[in-house]
Amino acid sequence: MFPEYRDQISLLKTQDAHFARLFTRHNQLDQEIRNMEAGIVPGTPLEIERLKKEKLQLKDQLYAILRKAHA
Repeated sequence: MFPEYRDQISLLKTQDAHFARLFTRHNQLDQEIRNMEAGIVPGTPLEIERLKKEKLQLKDQLYAILRKAHA
């Protein structure tokens, strides 16, 4: 996610607790979605869609923080 901001992400994960929480939650959702789609963990299509929407919102928030920190 956002390879052009790799260094900024590493820095923010250690210096910004809010960013770190959002980043961790985004990764947790990504894994949860993958597990549901693979059938490892039960999940309905509606649940998967809800999780994907939450993940996208987190990604938008992370991107906004990255752009602000980069400016």
